[in-house]
Amino acid sequence: MSDDLLFLDESEEDVVEERSTWKVLIVDDEPEVHAVTKLALSDFVFQDKGIEFISAYTGAEAKRVFLEHDDIAIVLLDVVMETDDAGLQVAEFIRGEANNHFTRIILRTGQPGQAPEKHVIINYDINDYKSKTELTAQKLFTVVIATLRSYRDIMVIEENRKGLEKIIAASADLFSIHSLESFIDGIVQQLSSLLGGTQDAAYITSAVAGPRPIDSDPSSEFYVFTGKGDFANQEGLPLDKVLSGNQLESCRQALREQEIVYADEYLVAYCNSKNMRGSLLYLSGLPRRLTDTDKHLLEIFSQNVQIAFDNVLLTKDIEDTQREIVERLGQILEKEMGGGKHIQRMTLISEMLGREYGLSQDDIDVLKLAVPLHDVGKLKVPESILLKPGKLNEEEQEIVRSHAEFGYELLKDSRRPIIKAAALLARDHHEYWDGNGYPRGLKGEEIHIFCRITSLADVFDALHAKRCYKEAWPLDKVLDLIESQRGKQFDPLLVDILLANRDKLEAICFAYPDDLPCH
Repeated sequence: MSDDLLFLDESEEDVVEERSTWKVLIVDDEPEVHAVTKLALSDFVFQDKGIEFISAYTGAEAKRVFLEHDDIAIVLLDVVMETDDAGLQVAEFIRGEANNHFTRIILRTGQPGQAPEKHVIINYDINDYKSKTELTAQKLFTVVIATLRSYRDIMVIEENRKGLEKIIAASADLFSIHSLESFIDGIVQQLSSLLGGTQDAAYITSAVAGPRPIDSDPSSEFYVFTGKGDFANQEGLPLDKVLSGNQLESCRQALREQEIVYADEYLVAYCNSKNMRGSLLYLSGLPRRLTDTDKHLLEIFSQNVQIAFDNVLLTKDIEDTQREIVERLGQILEKEMGGGKHIQRMTLISEMLGREYGLSQDDIDVLKLAVPLHDVGKLKVPESILLKPGKLNEEEQEIVRSHAEFGYELLKDSRRPIIKAAALLARDHHEYWDGNGYPRGLKGEEIHIFCRITSLADVFDALHAKRCYKEAWPLDKVLDLIESQRGKQFDPLLVDILLANRDKLEAICFAYPDDLPCH
């Protein structure tokens, strides 16, 4: 008899270890209440999940448990423990300080008169109120089942909310490649939640693939773009490296037949595309058999998500094309002016200064694209003056200075943020912190931060690099001169940043050396 009981206990523990559980917290100062509750629910299973019991014997101990566990489904909470209202204080703590609005609270009391039911229900955010004497084993079972259904539905709604929140957050900037990952991740989370929750999900596309051998397996073109669960850290890996066996074959079938392939515990949805070979949505750990409604939702989703993906890729391609045009124009200008790789170095130095200064990533991106056009106005300056060795006379200096306003006039009428920023740089990158620059004599923070950064990066590289009409200055000499102009020509904070990042300056100069065809 004893051996049979031991065998049954071990078997039950093995079952619990193999599956996830519902966490139930028992809070009561009477040990026998814990024992009786666990006995009554010892064989409890709901949706193929058993119960994991956690015990607390005081209100203070219960509060500590809630700070350690954020996934407690039900708390069976005694009212009277170390104080007459200890349980009520715990209920307030759960909803207030712990900010937990998901756990279902069932108050149990052996002394109903201590906390009248009507008063407690009205004034405390609890979900049920029971006298210990009325909670027989059968009624306890019924109450727990009903409460777990409520908790389950609340968590599904919360998953939906999180998915929608990601989609909404991404929608304002949907056509940025940075938001695409958040957008897809939100939709995957939303869909898996609508299907009742899934363990793993991945969005797999050929858009990130590179060239392939002509005789390679077509499925090897497809890579994980984003995922959750087992796929959370698989981004960028090829399909045949993350799936194998029947799952991989199902993906190949979905690609061949361009359809949704359903299996007992997973599915693969083909997402059609006008611009490429399509994508795959892989979901595993399905909690139940899918209904016709579920399948219809999947069909709609698999088409719409690909449309969004295609649109973002198209927008990114347009942005990349615009960026390349600006960069190439800047390089052409620099080549005409005999500046070697001045533009590349200047852009990287400006990026470093902007980041250390605290600019947002969006501002840094605009600055990097605008920098190549900072000297576009020099198209008006004769090459004989630009490349003249030695000092310029007063008339020549005036011609050179005119390039600032000329560059601004060329660019000022654009509505594009990058070109507008380039117009500012063209005009104001020769303004001085102390007001002695040109063309408008701006000073201090009247000068846009983009222009202050570009001015410093431009002077540093112009002095440190060799030109056909001058030799390169040693780094120490350049930095000494810049330090002497701190608060005069240059923004003091930017000078401090430049001096503190000597190693980064040297790395940039080393990575982009000039190869000037001087004659």
